[in-house]
Amino acid sequence: MTSHHNTQTMKPATAAKKLGVYLEATPAEFQEGVVSRSELNALQTDPPEWLRELRRNGPHPRPVVAAKLGISISGLARGGVTEPLTTEQIDALKDKGPEWLERERATQAEVRKEAQRLKEKKAKDAE
Repeated sequence: MTSHHNTQTMKPATAAKKLGVYLEATPAEFQEGVVSRSELNALQTDPPEWLRELRRNGPHPRPVVAAKLGISISGLARGGVTEPLTTEQIDALKDKGPEWLERERATQAEVRKEAQRLKEKKAKDAE
């Protein structure tokens, strides 16, 4: 039995998600093609200037915006943030510190604290 090595490819949306960038902000040739696993690895290892620029300044997809603000994606939606934001917009939001953002950060802190408590309880119960 011979094994054929097929090149694994993915849609641009999947590759953008794995790279942590907003697909619509990527170059047209990236959006219109397919990305092989080796091309994705090359982009991660040695990102071209457009990718470095997108990661640095955005616009960023919701998971990245949420992480930079220290809240959940649901918290973003509750705060009325539905569009991708640039790093500058994220920094302005942090500086402004609206009430909803502070509330979501507090909620996220509680969620993390509870997750840690459950993890410790599980470890203790396993002993």
